[in-house]
This record gives sequence, structure tokens and C-alpha cells, in this order.
Amino acid sequence: MFVNMPEESNKELKNIGIERIMELIPHRYPMLLIDQLTEINSGVSAVGIKCVTINEPFFQGHFPDKPVMPGVLIVEAMAQAAATLVMLSMADQAQEKLAYFMSIDGAKFRKPVIPGDRLELHINKERSRGPVWRFTGTAIVNGTQVAEATFTAMIADKET
Repeated sequence: MFVNMPEESNKELKNIGIERIMELIPHRYPMLLIDQLTEINSGVSAVGIKCVTINEPFFQGHFPDKPVMPGVLIVEAMAQAAATLVMLSMADQAQEKLAYFMSIDGAKFRKPVIPGDRLELHINKERSRGPVWRFTGTAIVNGTQVAEATFTAMIADKET
């Protein structure tokens, strides 16, 4: 079910944009919550970027008079950054795989994320055992931590 990462995937990359992210994970608007991945250390860590705008569909109801990005979507953005890192790390094997969110632990929300914020999602792999990967994530805006969580994902074959 899970194949070792090729040696070439251990290279450090600077940045991948939205087009490459959409090649690696299946999410699309309005559920695609990352715009780019930077500071990539393949199979180990990365920083995801989400530019939060007032045009996000969730701001229509959360909350219209004082828009705040829902905490659950901040955690989802962290998970998408982690899934992109895993798929990028798997190189050619990624086309046949999907990353499924399995669990969230220790999620804490410290400050609201609002339109105009540049959300940095710092993702670090804690461990991987077979198809299960465990990550820690920290969300930062303007140098201030706004959220954190630990989460796991399972890498599985796509259904054909």
C-alpha cells in the first residue's frame, strides 16, 4: 500500500504555487485553503500560506458584522499543507494516492484570523509509520501564533 519515497524527493524546494498544489491534492474552491507551500524540506516540514480575503464564502455567516475565519478551517488548512507536503514527497507515486485526515489532537485557538491576514501554516512531521503520518502544525499571523494542533493522516490508494 505504501512505497518508500524516492531519493530525489529529499531535496529542499523553495516554493510551489497553487497550480502544483492542485496537481497534488484534490481540494478545489471553496475548500482549497492554501495558496502556496514554501520552505519545503521534503518529507519533513514546510510552510503553507493562506491569504485570507473578505471574499471567502465562510465570512457570509461567520460572522457577518465581525468576520472571523473558523478555527476548524484553520486546522483544515494545516492538514492541506501537510497533505501537499506528503504528496510532494512521494513524487511520481502521488498520482495514485490520497491523504485522508484521521485525527486532530490538542487544537488551540489563540487569536482570531480576519480578512487581510496572511496565515502562515508551519507544518512538521512528527513521524510516519507505513501509511500513517503524524504532524504538528502552528498557524501564525504577523509573527504571532494564532492556532496550533497535532493531526494524523492516512495515505491510501485512490479508488478507481
